[in-house]
Amino acid sequence: MLWPAALSQRWLRGYTDRRFIFRLRYPLKVLNTVVAAIDRFTDITGRAISWLTIVMVAITVCVVVLRYWFDSGSIALQESITYLHAIVFMMGIAFTLQRGGHVRVDIFYAGFSVRRKALVDVIGGVIFLLPVCLLIFIFSWDYVVASWATGETSEESSGIAGIYLLKTLMLLMPAALLLQGVAEIIRNTLVLTANTAPVSPANHESRL
Repeated sequence: MLWPAALSQRWLRGYTDRRFIFRLRYPLKVLNTVVAAIDRFTDITGRAISWLTIVMVAITVCVVVLRYWFDSGSIALQESITYLHAIVFMMGIAFTLQRGGHVRVDIFYAGFSVRRKALVDVIGGVIFLLPVCLLIFIFSWDYVVASWATGETSEESSGIAGIYLLKTLMLLMPAALLLQGVAEIIRNTLVLTANTAPVSPANHESRL
C-alpha cells in the first residue's frame, strides 16, 4: 500500500514527465511543419519547372524547321531557349537537392549509417551550402540591380527585351537553394536529436 506522500510524488513525477514530453514534442512538431512547408514549395515549383524541358524541345524543333525548311528564323525564339535552359537548371537546383540528386564525390558516404549521413549533411550544409548561397546572392545583388536600373535588353534588335529578367535568376537560384538547404539541415538535425529517419520525398519517390 502506497502512502499519500508516495502517491503524491509518483503523480508529480508523472505530471513533470508529461510536461517535458509536451515541451519536447511541440518544437519538434513546429520544425517538422516548417520542413514540410519548404518541401511542398520546392516540390511544386520543381515539378512545374520540369515541364519547361518539353517546351524547350518543342521550340528547338520549331527553330530547326524554320531555318532549314522555310529559310527563316527568329532571334527571340532562339533566345527563349536560353532563357528556359537557365530557368530549368538554376531554379531546379533546389528540387534536385531535395531529391538527393546532386553528385556526391565522397566514396565513404554510401556506407555510412543514417545518423552518420545526417551528421555529414548537417556539417556540409552549415559550412558549405549556406555560406555559398549567401555569397552568390550578395555578390550578384549589385549586378542584377544595375541590369534592372538600365532595363537591359538583348543586343539583337529583334531579341527578347528582358535580359534583366534572366539575370534575376542569379538571385532567385541561391534564395531557393538556401531555403531548401535550411530544410535539409533541420531534417538531418532532427535525425540526430530525435533519432528518427529523415522524412523526405527522396525516401519514397524515385528521382525525376
